[in-house]
Amino acid sequence: MHTAPDRKLTTILSADVAGYSAMMERDEPGTLALLKTSRDLMSRGIAGYRGRIVNTAGDGLLAEFASVVNAVECAVRIQRNLAERNAGLSEAARMRFRIGINLGDVMEDGSDLYGDGVNVAARLESIADPGGIMVSETVFNLTNRHLAFGYDFAGEQKVKGQDDPIPSYRVRMPGRNAEGAESAGGDTKTKPRKSDASVFGRPSPAVGEPAKADRSLATRRGKFVDRQLARIRRFRGWYRRQPRGVRIPVAAIGMFATINLLTTGLSEVWFVFPSIPFALVLIYHFLARRT
Repeated sequence: MHTAPDRKLTTILSADVAGYSAMMERDEPGTLALLKTSRDLMSRGIAGYRGRIVNTAGDGLLAEFASVVNAVECAVRIQRNLAERNAGLSEAARMRFRIGINLGDVMEDGSDLYGDGVNVAARLESIADPGGIMVSETVFNLTNRHLAFGYDFAGEQKVKGQDDPIPSYRVRMPGRNAEGAESAGGDTKTKPRKSDASVFGRPSPAVGEPAKADRSLATRRGKFVDRQLARIRRFRGWYRRQPRGVRIPVAAIGMFATINLLTTGLSEVWFVFPSIPFALVLIYHFLARRT
């Protein structure tokens, strides 16, 4: 009798060292010692955010979290702590990790995890900047309203074994890192926020901070704009994947709605009536897909 594998929904954090092979060629003992120190630092952070290390093959690390918010906050804390540690080392000796985070369904075999949920996290990690964090759209949707820092859309990424590309988002690291450089994925115009202290356990620099009320208003506006842009990008990605029979009616309805808004605003809603034939075409296409 066939038994289905154990599956669960979990948040996967995948990390590995940027430029690890080159570091090993230069100094094997020193690189190995630095890797052990880095992993010890990461292990403490993961445990502090109630995560579990799945494995540490080669120079990589795979961990899981029950909370997607905890996973992202942990990743940011790890990158900041690693950056502070690197500040005391020469450029050649600095070990930087790439981190990818995904929320997905995985198969569980003992203490190991397998499946597309893990593959997507690994793909996101491979395209992250050294010292940076890349997350999937699912992670972005579940965390962007709960965290003090923002995200930048990084495009749609092709993942082996999946037909549809995966929208990805780069974590906008608050402020500057301990090395004096802009944090990976950051924006030179991004100011540190007072709320960063809840993430990093220490107050943010006060230099250049706007007044509290102004900062709060700017934060709300920025998050609102980020959400609207994310919705537009998701719609654009969905639209591009549709067949011609769906794209044309959608474009026609959008054109009528835009003309309605530009000519009469919301005082008179007339675009619904000329859109009815196109809406019927869309309904036909979606019903045909289900059969």
